[in-house]
Amino acid sequence: MNKKELLDRCARDGAERILLARALDKLELARSRGISTHTAFLSPGEQASVTDLLNGAGRPRHLFWGGYPDSERQICCFPADWQEEDSVLTDPEGPLAALEAKFPESAFLTHRDILGSLMGLGLSREALGDILLPRPGLCQVVALRDALPILLSQWEGAGRHKVSLSEIPLDALAPRPPQVRTIRDTVATPRLDAVVASGFSLSRGKAAGLISSGKVSLNHRECLKADRPVAEGDVLTCRGLGKCVIKEVPGQSKKGRTMLVIERYL
Repeated sequence: MNKKELLDRCARDGAERILLARALDKLELARSRGISTHTAFLSPGEQASVTDLLNGAGRPRHLFWGGYPDSERQICCFPADWQEEDSVLTDPEGPLAALEAKFPESAFLTHRDILGSLMGLGLSREALGDILLPRPGLCQVVALRDALPILLSQWEGAGRHKVSLSEIPLDALAPRPPQVRTIRDTVATPRLDAVVASGFSLSRGKAAGLISSGKVSLNHRECLKADRPVAEGDVLTCRGLGKCVIKEVPGQSKKGRTMLVIERYL
């Protein structure tokens, strides 16, 4: 399958076609020049799109990496033929860098405050990975290494608060464990509307309405089919309500209903 056929098959719109074409360009560069290449930062939905593309392209060597395990925003790396995948993650001069920013402990800055101040430097969102807030007054930012000089030289503060900056190694990143609530429930059948209703404490009718309006994603891809089967490991997101993960599907209850163990992120 050539590049055009792949894009015709995988891209749902013009914006996604551009995204996937850029990923293919990086893959071809790695193959033709024997060098390691990578995309810009991708959202979870964009990662799912690129994964579908690479599956259609024969699953070439690649890995997603955002600086630490379970990061949300990640780049897609295409190692050179001679390169071990682990070396991409451990290379101190690799494609990602981390920055630590110290503010007064009384600042109480939010993720939005930090992101707004960074975007004000003229950086694109694609140059920035996760923004971590380990404790009051401390912020850690993952970025493309090419963006690091701009951050170090131009980022002066957020809101009315000045900032003190330093580069840190990726292994010094300190993401906070996610806050989750475990839900144990049963559904008549593990279809999307029933599981969304269970995970987000909604009526089944309300869940079906959210699905039909395009507000629900299954594994980071918009899903409009209320009867779509849901399985263990699937991730459900709903705009305005957050995220749920299906941790277990233990089996059937005595009444023939499907048992679920769901983690809802708070």
